[in-house]
Amino acid sequence: MEYNKLISVTGFSGLFELITSKTDGAIVRSLEDNTTKFVSSRIHQFSHLESIEVYTTDENINLADLFKKMDASETPIPSEKDNKAVLGYFKTITPELDFERVYTSDMKKMVRWFNVIKKHNIEIKLTESTEEEETEN
Repeated sequence: MEYNKLISVTGFSGLFELITSKTDGAIVRSLEDNTTKFVSSRIHQFSHLESIEVYTTDENINLADLFKKMDASETPIPSEKDNKAVLGYFKTITPELDFERVYTSDMKKMVRWFNVIKKHNIEIKLTESTEEEETEN
């Protein structure tokens, strides 16, 4: 499974792998219970993790870059149920986050998604980065 196939679907918790898209929706597979289902684009919105950016006090950063910081950090990842620990964790690893626009619920979701990605051994790698590297070589 590749990072560029991971999506979030409004109305559903967790992450999904995009199997295929159709004109009126998509077929997705849940990473939690491995079930496959059709999700209508008339009811739900899809967000590719690759396209999600996080607010900072300077330029926004891509979610993948934040995940890489989380992966490289020696600070243990807190339980997503402890609001204060989650907020403290993000203040430690990314003090440049705009904490007025990035809510604790968003940070808890990022922790949850990061844990799912690590559980499934998915490499956090943007598609654009690999294309740029290939053209340089």
